[in-house]
Amino acid sequence: MTTFADQPLEEQIAQWRAYVRRRQTIHGPDVEELEGHLRDQLVALTETGLTGDEAFLVAVKRMGSLDALSREFARAHSERLWKQLVIAPDATDESPNTSRAETLVVLILAVAAALAVKVPTLFGLRLSPNEELPPFYARNASLFVFPLLTVYFVWKRGSDVVRSLWLWLALPLAAGAVFANVFPFPKGSNTEVLTILHLPIALWIAVGFAYVRGRWFDDGGRMNFARFSGELAIYYVLIALGGGVLTGFTFMMFAAIGMNPDWFVAGWLIPCGAAGAVIIGSWLVEAKQSVIENMAPVLTRLFTPLFTVLLLAFLATMAWTGSPINVKRQVLIGFDLLLAVVVGLVLYAASARDPQAPPDFFDGLQLLLVVSALVVDGVALAAIAARISEFGFTPNRVAALGENLILLVNLAWTAWLYARFLRHWGSFAALERWQLAYLPVYSIWAALVVVVFPPLFGYR
Repeated sequence: MTTFADQPLEEQIAQWRAYVRRRQTIHGPDVEELEGHLRDQLVALTETGLTGDEAFLVAVKRMGSLDALSREFARAHSERLWKQLVIAPDATDESPNTSRAETLVVLILAVAAALAVKVPTLFGLRLSPNEELPPFYARNASLFVFPLLTVYFVWKRGSDVVRSLWLWLALPLAAGAVFANVFPFPKGSNTEVLTILHLPIALWIAVGFAYVRGRWFDDGGRMNFARFSGELAIYYVLIALGGGVLTGFTFMMFAAIGMNPDWFVAGWLIPCGAAGAVIIGSWLVEAKQSVIENMAPVLTRLFTPLFTVLLLAFLATMAWTGSPINVKRQVLIGFDLLLAVVVGLVLYAASARDPQAPPDFFDGLQLLLVVSALVVDGVALAAIAARISEFGFTPNRVAALGENLILLVNLAWTAWLYARFLRHWGSFAALERWQLAYLPVYSIWAALVVVVFPPLFGYR
């Protein structure tokens, strides 16, 4: 068979060959015969002056008219093939020097984030397996990483427009550093815990501004940042799982020679790895976007029915038993996270959907998920309101009340827009615009909790 000097073309042929071999009804000799036909087509097409990408696209199409398997391959890979044909290589492919430069920048920033975690040690704030985590580390966890992540996006997106935004990017990060450390929090105070939980949410919008080059009011930019956030969360979990395996082997291997690695694991491996993983995960998300489709929308398809069943089962059980919700801080945080996951499922489903496509079964399932979450939110709000009326206001209850109200508004309007879409009274684009327009609300509320709640409640 003819072998082509065009390496990308050979890689495309290899992908086609691997696809054919995965079909159990196609055996070795048949694969070779089909590949021979494909290569003959490619030779004829390239001799007419077509490029490798153009020839491969046409050859697979011609094969598809003769062979159902090739037709299936062409249908499954049509979007990627058209991207390779239409988009110029120099517009999408980074040069080796650019790729190496980005790798070097990412490694430097990841190491800087890891070392930033150790800077407080110079001032007596040590990380020890035998001591409680100093509150300073918890309050400033996002500040060890987010400024460096912002630098990465400014460097990667670098333009004159972004340079003019340096001040606007620095202001929220500097303000976060001030409000995280200026208040006289007593040890274990509720307002300090609220600051720890809400500061990363408030500062994430600064990272978003850097990501979209300051074009925050562009719906496409905000949607890309939402996709990035979901992908980063997935990658971070995967990296954390790998880090857990590494930690386990570290303990096992050093214990085998009578050494206790607690000081290294607690003082270096976990904190430094957790900080550096944010930079590495962001880089992986950026690198992967041009290669394969995002994972978040795929996982949305998987988890939407599961979370719908969970919420319906919870509501049915609560109605059957008459058991009220336990209004403790951990429970309230759990419910807020659950509702945030529902909002995320809606957002990532919207990010992967064609706005012009008609409603389908999955859209109805999404509406059921949103309505179930809306009922759960209403039940939680009723429990919080009853607790406040009986025992008064506390930082935790007011924070939970505000967050549940914010989520209630989002879910209620989302349900309305979904219902209109399913009845063909409105467009899906309206739902997408609503979700994107609502994103800053979460950061604004989180900033209020960080700035206003500590003095309002006497730092208790």
